[in-house]
Amino acid sequence: MDSLVKHGVILKPTDLEFENLGVLNPAVYQEGNTVHMFYRAAHVGNFSSIGYCQFNGPLDLVQRDKKPIIFPEFIYECHGVEDPRLTKIEDTYYLSYVAYDGVNAFGALAVSKDLKKWKKKGIITPRFSALAYNNLLHEKKIKESDPNALYVKHNNESKHHFNPITKDDAYVWDKNVVFFPRKINGKYAFLHRLLPAIQFASYENLSDLNAEFWSNYIRSLDQHTVLCPKYKHESSHIGSGCPPIETADGWLLIYHATEKSEKGLIYHACAALLDLENPLKVIARLKEPIVSPSETYEKQGYVNFVVFPTGTAIFDGRLYIYYGAADDEIAVASVDFNELMNNLKNQSDENDIS
Repeated sequence: MDSLVKHGVILKPTDLEFENLGVLNPAVYQEGNTVHMFYRAAHVGNFSSIGYCQFNGPLDLVQRDKKPIIFPEFIYECHGVEDPRLTKIEDTYYLSYVAYDGVNAFGALAVSKDLKKWKKKGIITPRFSALAYNNLLHEKKIKESDPNALYVKHNNESKHHFNPITKDDAYVWDKNVVFFPRKINGKYAFLHRLLPAIQFASYENLSDLNAEFWSNYIRSLDQHTVLCPKYKHESSHIGSGCPPIETADGWLLIYHATEKSEKGLIYHACAALLDLENPLKVIARLKEPIVSPSETYEKQGYVNFVVFPTGTAIFDGRLYIYYGAADDEIAVASVDFNELMNNLKNQSDENDIS
């Protein structure tokens, strides 16, 4: 995009034990001129917690805690609480994150009234083994042209079929849970990612998200799919990135796309526009990424060639996109908000999950 500016790295790891390996993939909440940032902090051994810092404006770091604000407490997250996203719905903050036990990765939720004290609500995504998941997908007849075939193919090729410790059938990973900032049709709504696409789910009460709910959901997974890999820069998989931004033209979604290349996987930041009352309807989708790895801090790190967007803020008509850079540091890029929206509105898109 013509207006793209890369502002560089704004947060680096320190010598503190909880963040001495890397800082990455931050959740962001803008409150006036203040940017609250909850970031994944990794320490040696790649165990993760969530640290907190605060910016005055988009780039001026003014506060940084010396201890994590959220950390592993339960078996299902014993290896890490990772990759947070943050949304405020009515008077409550919803912080979704990846709960990782060293083998399995699930979407989990914590809530707060003040951004200081957090109450964990547990895992909210489905918990099915690769075999059980595959069986659910196959309950409808699968043809090459059936959208569910995309998930069957990816599940069959997955590297996570077996727990390397117990040799048991492992759980299917479900990551990148991102809440919408208001209820949609009277229900809480979120995006999530069963590889290789982005899905939409909603509920009235957290207790609704039980095994029966997810079994029925997966049987017709194609009907819950928002975006599938479509372009060259999405040749591996995609996933929801930043919390959707409500505009008069639709929900602006900044998501990540992963491209297969001779150098390995390359992560990009991309944009789409979803219908306000039916986010399953894609209004527009850019055919090219808005941010790709081009700088050394994006191309060389713990994982090379990574731009992983997880939070946004708007200052003076510019959209600031906060992202993990090479899984090492946190960086920011910005684009003119109106230019981005105009580019999207000039590129209509139809749902294509083939």
